Amino acid sequence: MKQFADLEKNLLGQSFHSEGSFVDVEEYKSIARMYALQENSIAVLSDLKSNRSYIYNGSLAKVLGLSEDGSAQEIETIWEEEIYLRVHPDDLVARHLLELHFFHLLRKTSIGQRSNFRTHSVIRMRNSIGEYIPVLHRTFYQQSTSNGSLWLALCLYNFATDIDIRQGFGGIIQNTATGEIFRPDSESAKEILSLRERQVLALIEQGLLSKEIASRLGVSKNTIDRHRQNIMEKLCVNNSIEAIKVAKDLKVKL
Repeated sequence: MKQFADLEKNLLGQSFHSEGSFVDVEEYKSIARMYALQENSIAVLSDLKSNRSYIYNGSLAKVLGLSEDGSAQEIETIWEEEIYLRVHPDDLVARHLLELHFFHLLRKTSIGQRSNFRTHSVIRMRNSIGEYIPVLHRTFYQQSTSNGSLWLALCLYNFATDIDIRQGFGGIIQNTATGEIFRPDSESAKEILSLRERQVLALIEQGLLSKEIASRLGVSKNTIDRHRQNIMEKLCVNNSIEAIKVAKDLKVKL
């Protein structure tokens, strides 16, 4: 799915060179299995370094028509595409934007504090008879490498309660140690792009070429080209048109 392919650039494009203590992935697989059993959830542990995921199914999986309760699966990708196919298309895009913001927030957070943060959202998913039901979705990054790259991610899907699914997607990022809440449409979302990058993107939206933007801002064309590349990398997109759309979805004022 394209929106996850874009985000994949940032996640898998990290440098996973690390030194220091060894982390036993089996330990984190056991944690994911425990969540599935105890909460009747779908628990997905994604190993960004090896680009594979481990999926453990509680009762929710059977309700969604995915797999039998208690089953486990290993897939050679960090994206649980069979699950994504059950998510309402609008919520899938909104989740992508939330995860994109989460990635950038954690990259600016010290390694020791990252496990305190999670995404918390309610998405609409089709059950085995084709009806949309509300599902609580959470993402945690449980381990980073010693050089700061995000490594092991845990996604949990649970039955949600007392939710009006007609309201559509609702998502936040929370620091569970302090209770502080971040929203992708808040001021903090705008910090993904610098002031200069927002200026450059606004001029791109007006149809100006790099040479014209350089003249307007009094810098070299090479400087503008670097800004354009940084913008696309930060927003996980392939071209300027996609960059403008994602920036607007993130409520970045151009």
